[in-house]
Amino acid sequence: MVKARIHITLKTGVLDPQGKAIANTLGNLGFQGVEGVRQGKYLEIDLAETDPDKARADVGAMCEGLLANLVIEDYAVEVSE
Repeated sequence: MVKARIHITLKTGVLDPQGKAIANTLGNLGFQGVEGVRQGKYLEIDLAETDPDKARADVGAMCEGLLANLVIEDYAVEVSE
């Protein structure tokens, strides 16, 4: 069994209104020096797969088919046993 950790983030150049709101609120709370925030998604998936390369390929297909919007998002996959 392997665990896949997936980080999905907005591509560079895509506006991030939620990140902007977070940055503004942090400033309002007294956290000075926050120049910008980019928000994203983090997922963990447990797979009944023993081959890490096969698991990585499967998770990549999941990201490209459902989990990430490839028009505006990038993703990174980490697989561990």
